[in-house]
Amino acid sequence: MSAWNYSGDNINIVYVAGAVVAISVLAVVVKKTRKREPVQYPRDTVMVHQFGKGSRGPSISPFVIKLETYLRMANIQYKPVYDRQMSTKGKIPWIEYNEDKIADSQLSIEYLNTKFDINLNSNLDSMELAIGRAFSKMAEENLYWYLVLQRSTYDKHNTIFREVGLNSFIIKILRWKASKASYYHGIGRHTETETTSIMEKDVKAISDFLGRKKFFMGDAPSEVDCVMFGQLSQFVWQMPGSQGEKCITEKYKNIEEYCVRMRDLYWPDWEECTLKKKKDSAST
Repeated sequence: MSAWNYSGDNINIVYVAGAVVAISVLAVVVKKTRKREPVQYPRDTVMVHQFGKGSRGPSISPFVIKLETYLRMANIQYKPVYDRQMSTKGKIPWIEYNEDKIADSQLSIEYLNTKFDINLNSNLDSMELAIGRAFSKMAEENLYWYLVLQRSTYDKHNTIFREVGLNSFIIKILRWKASKASYYHGIGRHTETETTSIMEKDVKAISDFLGRKKFFMGDAPSEVDCVMFGQLSQFVWQMPGSQGEKCITEKYKNIEEYCVRMRDLYWPDWEECTLKKKKDSAST
């Protein structure tokens, strides 16, 4: 018998159960929305809306690290806002600057470039810009999805999710959403062995291009370093025991050294920005 041949009663039960869950979730969302009051943020300061701190880094989102690294590199005054409030596009991070609200990390960077007349790519020619964009997109489209699958599917212990304090119900929702999103993206249709192979080839390409350079495009930092550090730092510090972590720390040490160099230069307070520091302070 086909798995789709449900009886009428079973179908009704499924529909009713689904409706109850949907209504319950909607009620919680509406309740939280009603309670939210307008917040007066300081003028002339970029407010970065995001989830809470990470257990081994400032955020488990590579896009938050990307955006905050850019703000530090560009010397723009900013403040993290751990309110978990989604942007108009239903994503995090996003920024507020005075009356302006900008969704998406890359669009936020482009907005700030114009607003503050910033050009972190002034030392790059057109060929280097093209190469930087290609690597950025590879990292944010391939490596990112391996990161998602590793945390939501391959890691049966939900290590990072547990470390940041998510409960079982929220973790189940995240796993379901990640599975669905990665399937429609396409990469979620591959086996773990296949996606790991894709990741390893991408990491090798990054390592080969990086070589012994101080920064990704040479001796001076550029915007692409914000992207690459955002993604790669997750592999180095926030994917414990994964094949992604092992690939870099055991085979491609120049990437690990690059991440340490970026962290030490732009994130001297890295440890101060983690949940671990908060827990240590509470225990003393």
